[in-house]
Amino acid sequence: MQDFLLELGFEELPARFVEKALGQLSESVAKKLDQERLKFGEVLSLSTPRRLALLIRDLQTEQEDVVEEVKGPPLNVARDQEGNLTKAGQGFLRSQGVDSSAITVKQFQGADYIYIRKEVQGQRTKDLLKPLLEDVIGHLNFPKNMRWGNYDLRYARPLRWIVALLGRDVIPVQIGPVQAGQVTYGHRQLSSGPIPLSKPDEYVGQLNDHYVSVDAAQRRMSTWQQIQDIAHKEGVRVLEDQRLLDEVVNLIEYPTAFCGSFSKEYLELPAEVLITSMKEHQRYFPLHDEQGSLVSKFIGVRNGADNHLENVIGGNEKVLEARLSDAKFFYDEDVRTNLADNLQKLEGVVFQEKLGSMGDKVRRIQALAGKLVEQLGHVDRKETTLRTALLGKCDLVSQMVYEFPELQGIMGETYALAQGEDPAVARGIREHYKPRFSGDSLPSAAEGTVVSLADKLDTLVGYFAVGSIPTGSQDPFALRRQAQGVVQILMQGSYDVSLTSLIEAAEAGYGAVRLGEENGKALLDFFLARLRVLLTDQGYAYDVIDAVMASHDDRITNLLEKVHALTEFVSGDDYEDLITGFERVANLAAKAETDALDPSRFIPADRAFHQALQELEQACQKRLDGHDYAGILQTLAGFRRHVDGFFADVMIMDSDPTVRANRLALLNKSLGLYSLCGDLRLIVVNK
Repeated sequence: MQDFLLELGFEELPARFVEKALGQLSESVAKKLDQERLKFGEVLSLSTPRRLALLIRDLQTEQEDVVEEVKGPPLNVARDQEGNLTKAGQGFLRSQGVDSSAITVKQFQGADYIYIRKEVQGQRTKDLLKPLLEDVIGHLNFPKNMRWGNYDLRYARPLRWIVALLGRDVIPVQIGPVQAGQVTYGHRQLSSGPIPLSKPDEYVGQLNDHYVSVDAAQRRMSTWQQIQDIAHKEGVRVLEDQRLLDEVVNLIEYPTAFCGSFSKEYLELPAEVLITSMKEHQRYFPLHDEQGSLVSKFIGVRNGADNHLENVIGGNEKVLEARLSDAKFFYDEDVRTNLADNLQKLEGVVFQEKLGSMGDKVRRIQALAGKLVEQLGHVDRKETTLRTALLGKCDLVSQMVYEFPELQGIMGETYALAQGEDPAVARGIREHYKPRFSGDSLPSAAEGTVVSLADKLDTLVGYFAVGSIPTGSQDPFALRRQAQGVVQILMQGSYDVSLTSLIEAAEAGYGAVRLGEENGKALLDFFLARLRVLLTDQGYAYDVIDAVMASHDDRITNLLEKVHALTEFVSGDDYEDLITGFERVANLAAKAETDALDPSRFIPADRAFHQALQELEQACQKRLDGHDYAGILQTLAGFRRHVDGFFADVMIMDSDPTVRANRLALLNKSLGLYSLCGDLRLIVVNK
């Protein structure tokens, strides 16, 4: 057993790429080692912006010898009647590199086959690692790639060095022009030069000595502790921001936190402006007093030691001062212009080349919002909702949002309140962008809810109509997020509205631009796929979801209620009656050619089943009207006794065509009722 070190040295990777790339590298190497039958111990995944590394403990230095048993052709194919090997048998032996003495005969699925046993000698790990690692490194994927010189390689940033050490031996991996060695590099400014490594367990310590904290978890802990210590010393509070902390940790190799300040006059700006300027543009942590108000200080994290820290603080303060000065100028200018006066400017902003301007989009959103307030039961908020739809996009042409796009909606609310708009309208302007990302909150009031739906539906219908449909992992216009937002809003509000009607209402606003049948179905399926993801994330079983989705219902609330009801019922005592009755009906119902009945040919058993079926239909319809899907399932389970009795009293496939057609039609009508909550054939039994 020997320790193994792999380090890939890059030019600085984007912070958001580091964690996923490291996970991909670790998973791929571990999987390849398993495939090669190489045992290993703990795998340490290490990273900085300039490196991805794996330190694997106790890697087996040689494969164990194994005896393989390989199945060949059937015996009657491998040997002729005299027992001689046929060409098929000889070819099999040649392919395995053995002679006839290795043959044994065994049964497989009731027939005799020839097998051979052969010993496979284990290879040295050192010899296996080179092709294994070159394959893994060559197939690393990043969200965005650059072509590297004239080589047929695409990485997020150029690869500069590789360390591949098994014990004290260098594995001669080569990727493009980079040959693996045993030399790594410390901090770009603070390290004295190349760092030779004689064995893997020197790696972490050597880098620490050269101002690189290569353990991201440790670096994160150190960074956050320094930030908290400074905040405590300054008598202020710092709110933990996981996203910002993750980004900072993956931007630095050696953290040193510091505290800076800015002029108190900027505290007159909306808090969101200050926070955005600090977090999104400078990666600073804003600071608050005990009451939660911003103070004129911030904490930054330097990539380096504490030498000349006063110069670093001064430089960062100057940069932030310039940004806040610009922000104040933008705010003062914007607040003097009424939001409604920006409507004309939206005519010159392209929404999508084939779908018109943002002015066109505002008109479509407002028209659609007028329909939705009625469909969703918010008629009492129609006036404020239409005003929200009119002004919702007006801050896009403000100077502040032009400079800080992250503030769209937020500045719209701020300007609306400053200009005397109804607070409900102002809040709706801000909330109509929600949810902005996975896990974000949803609009809290009717104005934001309706306009958010109208905005997202308009975008989705428009892009699908012109063929800009997400494929695979490609979703450049974030349409999946928009569709998921629609589904989440409908789920939260328990709105009894069909997706098809929403799509049709949005399409009506486009006039000549039409979805067409194919793209319309693709959009409906797109919404349902997002619902499937949300239900899976909530822990519902895939087969129950599949069964309900097959009910051809496109009302989000109905589908959710059906999934919940069916999930509960499947684990209950009456499920066996439900599924047994269903299966007996379904097995023959498919043979029905018509639903027409000829009651004159009923015998008493037919008449009794028909009567029971009519009563079942009435009971199910009553429960369906009340969304009582659990009651429907219970009623259907109780119908089993009628099914069993019918099958016991009559021959379904009677020789008389009319009698047979009657009975198949009755079963087919029964099957329709059994399908009210989903396709029960898709439920996996004994899973």
